[in-house]
Amino acid sequence: MIKTSFTDLFQIDHPIVQGGMQWVGRAELVSAVANAGALGFLTALTQPTPTDLRHEIERCRKLTSRPFGVNLTLLPTINPVPYDEYIQVIIDSGITIVETAGGNPERYIDKLKKADLKVLHKCTGVRYALKAERLGVDAISIDGFECAGHTGEDDVPNLILVPVTADKLKIPFIASGGFADGRGLAAALALGAGGINMGTRFLATVEAPVHENVKRQLLSASELDTTLILRSLKNTMRTFKNEIANKVVEIERSPTTTFQDVRDYVAGVKGRKVYEQGEMDAGIWTVGLSQALIADVPTVAALIARVMSEAEHIIGRRLADMLRVDGKSESAKSSYQYAH
Repeated sequence: MIKTSFTDLFQIDHPIVQGGMQWVGRAELVSAVANAGALGFLTALTQPTPTDLRHEIERCRKLTSRPFGVNLTLLPTINPVPYDEYIQVIIDSGITIVETAGGNPERYIDKLKKADLKVLHKCTGVRYALKAERLGVDAISIDGFECAGHTGEDDVPNLILVPVTADKLKIPFIASGGFADGRGLAAALALGAGGINMGTRFLATVEAPVHENVKRQLLSASELDTTLILRSLKNTMRTFKNEIANKVVEIERSPTTTFQDVRDYVAGVKGRKVYEQGEMDAGIWTVGLSQALIADVPTVAALIARVMSEAEHIIGRRLADMLRVDGKSESAKSSYQYAH
């Protein structure tokens, strides 16, 4: 078993997180992740109202007795979001872990901490992570350029971003973007993270509440099948390279492009059709470069067990076998505890 400061902080068995995913972070997936010993997050804004979120929390509790959290993404939206009401539901429902993402969570930190919630903040750069640390969050999810959705504007991949974060951050953190198997987990731990966040990989599981067309598309996709949209508006997103995404990229070639020019193409309700109805060109849908590593659609439990087994083998045996003393292999124990 691999234990880290992150697993200790959140009282989970495995250093794996299923972060918030719009239209996907629902009770059936989150409860499966929790039951497998990892940390799953319901996506608050997938629920159309705070009352709907309360019902979804109740539904998830009927499916698992293990810890799970709620993601709240703080970003500009076409329609105003009653964030304070969503947060009150999170608190009143007895949730103990919240993942904030997107914008600055400063306005809500005190309220969440006074309610004894642990706050995991997701960000795309070390400077943002350090600011969140100063604000009092408990842990960070650091997003590399490989990630799905909002990648930030720095374009720093995890091979650099994770060790730089490890050198500067004092609180626990996990790495997000490009992770889909035990090799990625072992690499993230070696670079200094306390675990990994997987989003795209969890899309291709039995319990993921998305259309089978989405899962089949992920099985055939490569690392070349994503594109970056909204770059000209400084709101970069990595999405699947479908007709709609390509159209947005084409529109953005104009130096005078505004959000109004692409608004109808990037509307979340159209992306929802992809996930729920399997219309693969109905709207934009976010995926990471890790889709290239997806070759099957296992249950969540089987996926997490496989990731952990692979990581433990790599850390405890494969890498240890490369250490040689006087020409002889120096094997390590198959079970390994990583210090971070």
